[in-house]
Amino acid sequence: MSRKVVRSSKFRHVFGQAVKTDQCYDDIRISQMTWDSNFCSVNPKFVAMIVDASGGGAFMVLPLNKTGRIDMSYPTVCGHTGPVLDIEFCPHNDNIIASGSEDCSVMIWEIPEGGLTAPLTEPVVKLEGHSKRVGILSWHPTAHNVLLSAGCDNVLILWNVACGQAVLRLDSLHSDLIYSAVWNRDGSRILTSCKDKSLRILEPRDGSVISEKEKPHEGSRPVRAVFMSDGKILSTGFSRMSERQVALWDPKNFSEPLTLQELDTGSGVLLPFYDPDTNVVYLCGKGDSSIRYFEVTDEAPFVHFLSMYSSKDSQKGMGFMPKRGLEVNKCEIARFYKLHERKCEPIIMTVPRKSDLFQEDLYPDTIGPEPSAEADDWFGGKEAPPIFISLKDGFVATTKTKEFKVHKSLLKTTSASAAGTSDSEDVQSVKKELKSLRAEVEALTRRVNELENKQ
Repeated sequence: MSRKVVRSSKFRHVFGQAVKTDQCYDDIRISQMTWDSNFCSVNPKFVAMIVDASGGGAFMVLPLNKTGRIDMSYPTVCGHTGPVLDIEFCPHNDNIIASGSEDCSVMIWEIPEGGLTAPLTEPVVKLEGHSKRVGILSWHPTAHNVLLSAGCDNVLILWNVACGQAVLRLDSLHSDLIYSAVWNRDGSRILTSCKDKSLRILEPRDGSVISEKEKPHEGSRPVRAVFMSDGKILSTGFSRMSERQVALWDPKNFSEPLTLQELDTGSGVLLPFYDPDTNVVYLCGKGDSSIRYFEVTDEAPFVHFLSMYSSKDSQKGMGFMPKRGLEVNKCEIARFYKLHERKCEPIIMTVPRKSDLFQEDLYPDTIGPEPSAEADDWFGGKEAPPIFISLKDGFVATTKTKEFKVHKSLLKTTSASAAGTSDSEDVQSVKKELKSLRAEVEALTRRVNELENKQ
């Protein structure tokens, strides 16, 4: 009698669990925009969510510990004149977040320690270069102050945020709307999916296409794709019959997928979240009420279904916590921040183990917050391999967070009149200061003369 062999894997019993109600973020009006981005970004300090706003675009940034009901009057980041479409925290400074909007601009914001106490309307930097709405943002994983943006003008721009300049503008590679654009682990490649039904691997610094795959999925609905840690590519899309699919590709031989699996007939785009430390990929469908997760291995069928977390409420967006923000003493290997209509609910993925000791096999060294190159050096051709940290005692910021410095003199983002106004204000304040210093010096000189005369 043949017995079915069950594949052994330490992630076979991973289970997802929503936190208790009092640990959710309640009474938040999540944006109603129909845009396929995550709508949420999270790091070990803050959770940010795109919210509905009258007369412009806004997003809310909450300290992680500010759970429970959020007051209607809680301050937001509200400097955009059109709805916000995508937000992403900087991986090298937990207080810096970028936002892209329908108003065609990208803005960089600095969130005060402890969160907002008043509405934030003035960005640190405003990046202008797109002619249509900006729907995709992605920080370089290892180079400091390098940001990728993609707009509905089919253009990719690589910015040096510190001096507010577009260093590379890739405007002839995509003939249609860009659905997604992601970096590989060391930021030496960019992977894009496009409405023209092609996946492209780009060399970002010279703007060339290294390889291209037409029609990774036969359907006409949006495709999403991410790099695996070994250079392979995982994509999600739709079949001709509108069934949702997941596929794995080897870019060295793009002709056939290593595996292509049909999942279901859902209509929402499947957003892939990949953890390179465990090789587990989580698929979250927009509008679904479930998260499927798979382990990617070197043996067929390569993408192995592990399990599915389900709840009764559908998700409008999803945030994915960086590894250094997890509780390693509880064997937590992933944490999602699921957006409902009116709240944000953390969901914790755990490997069930009895021991309280640090589980080294679950937590290999992971990418830390320290960048390995500055923007100028990276654009100049410097390689920037990731700097890894151990999570053995949980993540503690041993080094000061990479400070965000902007070369004000180089900023060309504010309009000339605004720049003129701020410059004249600066000159006025310096003049005022000089005047008061001069008065002090004159008073001291008189006092000295008086004392000398008395002698």
